[in-house]
Amino acid sequence: MASARRLKRVVASQPGFLNLKSTSSSADSASGRRKRVNKNKKKSWNKHSDINDVEDFLQDVRHQERTTGGLLSEKSDDSLFFLDVGQPKKPEQKEVEVPLVGKRKGKASRPLRIDLILQHDSLVQPPKDVLAYQQPNAKKLRRSAQRAEQLAAKGIVPRRRKQLLNRRPVDRTAKKKAEAEANNNPDREYYDIWGQESKSAADPWYLQQTRKSLVKRPERLNEKPSVLPAVEVIAPGGSYNPDFFSHQALLQEAHEVEVKKQKDETKIERQLAVNREDTATEETILQEQVEGLVEEEENEEETAASKGEEEDVAVGAITLAAKKTERQRKREKAIKIKEQQRLANKQQTDQQQQLFQLRSIKASIKQQDQKTKTRQQQRKANQEAQKAKPRRLGKLKFQAQDMEVQLSDELAGSLRRLKPEGSVLKDRFKSLQKRNLIEPRERAKFKRRHKLKYVEKRAFREIT
Repeated sequence: MASARRLKRVVASQPGFLNLKSTSSSADSASGRRKRVNKNKKKSWNKHSDINDVEDFLQDVRHQERTTGGLLSEKSDDSLFFLDVGQPKKPEQKEVEVPLVGKRKGKASRPLRIDLILQHDSLVQPPKDVLAYQQPNAKKLRRSAQRAEQLAAKGIVPRRRKQLLNRRPVDRTAKKKAEAEANNNPDREYYDIWGQESKSAADPWYLQQTRKSLVKRPERLNEKPSVLPAVEVIAPGGSYNPDFFSHQALLQEAHEVEVKKQKDETKIERQLAVNREDTATEETILQEQVEGLVEEEENEEETAASKGEEEDVAVGAITLAAKKTERQRKREKAIKIKEQQRLANKQQTDQQQQLFQLRSIKASIKQQDQKTKTRQQQRKANQEAQKAKPRRLGKLKFQAQDMEVQLSDELAGSLRRLKPEGSVLKDRFKSLQKRNLIEPRERAKFKRRHKLKYVEKRAFREIT
């Protein structure tokens, strides 16, 4: 207890301490017989040590800092006291009627109670945010700045600084220059490659050959991959309190989507269906096993007879083949020439007949051109329609998101009773796929690389 009283006297003797509470209770507790306890352990030290006076002192200091912004002993008299000379007289002013909006006449406006509650009532300054003053790589930047100052004092300019100073200014308002002229053009202006002219006034041919000219950016890089907007607005029927006809139109659209899905599923089931007539039975299996065993001998006899006839025919053909005479050759040649002449005459007659068919030929050509133009227009229309559809960017095909439709009995009628549907994250992910910014993906399947190994612990093994 002697140490506690000594600590109390030291605290009270501090220059900035001003006790605002009564110390009668502490004096009463100090009077009495001192109890002898052992304080060689931390537990007993915390139990039998009296630090109430220190806590009271710190609580009093915090109270003064919170209410007055610091210790009262350190405040000046002007900030603590003032001279009351009565209410100052206001100069008389002419009464001018000013229309009051939102407040009663003759009553000054004052802040609302809710604003007063939310105001900061502590006069203690907030602690300084150390992280706000930190800068990444501050030590490295400070060293580089010091090195730059040393080089500047010596008159040495760094290489990067030289490149920035020697860089030619870019003329944004200048028009595009003409294309490079031919090297063998005699009217081409003379340019000295060893001169001191600026690169902006250089010869286009020189810039092209020395690779000093900038590469022209292709126009296709400026095009967007899709014409669809980033955020698509739902139809009027998707509102929480929609019009009857617009809601019915949205229901009809959702119905058509579901019917199409059902048709696709039915088609797949029909294609994968098994025909009962094609299934194997005991009779068909037995017939396949016996097939070819009974008629084997008859087929062998027929094949032997057919082989003998073929040999006779082959021998007769060899013996009957004879050499053509000169008369036969001349006759065949005359027939061939006559046939060629007939075909040439027929072709000439057809060409002469086409002269009388010019009108019909022109009409057919015009009709063909019209069909070609129609196909071109249809092809362009299809290309424009394809711009609004997702392209095939990967091995997976884009699957549209399900429509968020509420039935007539599910309509809330107010925002309070409206139930949230869908996911904003999934909607944005599908929008990126639909606008051809990312390829359609599917969730990766977890595949365990190593098999699980179960080990029985020794403690559990001893119990069992």
